[in-house]
Amino acid sequence: MNIHQLVEKTRTFRRFDESHAVSEDTLVSLVDLARLSASGANRQPLKYILVTDPAVRADVYPCLAWAGYLSDWHGPDPGERPAAYIVILGDREISESFGVDHGIAAQSIMLGATEAGLGGCIIASVKKEKLRVALNIPKQYDVLLVLALGKPVERVVIDTINNNDVKYWRDEKHVHHVPKRTIAEIVIRR
Repeated sequence: MNIHQLVEKTRTFRRFDESHAVSEDTLVSLVDLARLSASGANRQPLKYILVTDPAVRADVYPCLAWAGYLSDWHGPDPGERPAAYIVILGDREISESFGVDHGIAAQSIMLGATEAGLGGCIIASVKKEKLRVALNIPKQYDVLLVLALGKPVERVVIDTINNNDVKYWRDEKHVHHVPKRTIAEIVIRR
């Protein structure tokens, strides 16, 4: 698949086949994509915690919020929860500022996950102190993002925005709709 197809296929998935295991080796290969990605001033201040163990996944899950626009949905049910997580940390012993490094790293990981037949959700709405305790994360690290990963069990489609409404939604068949602005709306021509 070409880069356009890969980006278009890399959607945010929030429901997974929890029985489909994701190995630590797979997570390491995804983090390697982040390692090779750009980093401000080449400081490379990011560190990663890889979570595949079911008991540890159960500790991570309540630290996360899932879909702000879906107010009547509180996250995936048991059996549809992520099979793995990657926690992205910023090492303050390397840098006090992480710029956009974690966004670049997360997108590289998500693109790799898609290529590997997986899907995921980049989660910034994290109960950081609760997660710090759950995973025994030392104070030198800032919790930046959590990536939830697994084999998707939902369909996500891209729609054109109507009436400037950017809120994603689910239809009666549980298809997840994500409105996107048109290219004509976002390119400013001079």
